[in-house]
Amino acid sequence: MTGSITTNQHRKMSSRMMTLILLVLLVFLPRCFYTIELPIEPPPTGKLEIRTWAYQLQDADPAAIAQAGFDLVVMDYARDGSEATRYPAAEIQHIRRSGTIPVAYLSIGEAEDYRFYWDDRWFDHPPVWLGRENPEWGGNYPVRFWHTEWKNILHAYLDKIVQQGFAGIYLDRVDVVEYWSDPHNGEDTVLSKADAARRMIALILDLAHYARSKAQQPFYIIPQNGEQILAFDNGELLNAISGWAAEDLFYDATHRWSSEDSAWIAEHRFPLLDRVLHHQKPILSVDYVDDGSGYTGANRQRIDDYRKRAQHRGYIPYVARSDRELDELNIIPGVQP
Repeated sequence: MTGSITTNQHRKMSSRMMTLILLVLLVFLPRCFYTIELPIEPPPTGKLEIRTWAYQLQDADPAAIAQAGFDLVVMDYARDGSEATRYPAAEIQHIRRSGTIPVAYLSIGEAEDYRFYWDDRWFDHPPVWLGRENPEWGGNYPVRFWHTEWKNILHAYLDKIVQQGFAGIYLDRVDVVEYWSDPHNGEDTVLSKADAARRMIALILDLAHYARSKAQQPFYIIPQNGEQILAFDNGELLNAISGWAAEDLFYDATHRWSSEDSAWIAEHRFPLLDRVLHHQKPILSVDYVDDGSGYTGANRQRIDDYRKRAQHRGYIPYVARSDRELDELNIIPGVQP
């Protein structure tokens, strides 16, 4: 009789234990699975640590880039800028495997009439966000960059860039904010400097979030010029970018800026760029000082002077050809890279 009671007790205890285990599983397992299924946050921006960089927008050869030894190269997503010559992902991966960071050029302040998104009907019947043709760069049109249609075009562009395997984007024509805040721009739209800057900041933040959410890995964001928008930044932009690029800080082509122009740059450009440096993010400087005569004589002196001035400020210099075509990797043995 006693043995029978003991067996029943064991059965009851086992039943209770199984019930307790089931309750624990019902409570905690769904939470585990729910945690796994939460949306993945965009990855961290990734710190950009480089000592050299290059800038080539026409006829870039991925094999040559991979062999050149630059830490980072800014290039177009296509050999001649058209969809037909878009680089295959395998070539971009070849660059990455070489240790060079490939960053895709993207004009966010002007539309270009040779790009995949261009509609020839726009020549006669432009959309409301398209401005007048840039008289200094034919085929380029300032855009009212805050319009949703333009942002959607840039998103489609980013889809291609991410699919190709680029590690970041180099955002040109940020300085179009100056155009849209100029009361003499000949357009029916004029913004205040603060409004134009804040709209550009919003666009860059949108593009950074969109690209990183698509790439799901550290993805570099490098605006070029237009650093005056940093005066209106509440810290979000500085946190989102990976660095900043700036043209013509020390030279006007092959000539030093006048004392007046140099003073203006020292007062209006350097302090804003230094904000980026203070956030432990690099400044990529490019001056078009190489006249193509070789690393000798006056050309050598000018190249060395530019590099010395840029490095003295903590910037990373790239010596570009004075024709501004950006159609070659400008390698100077022993100097660049």
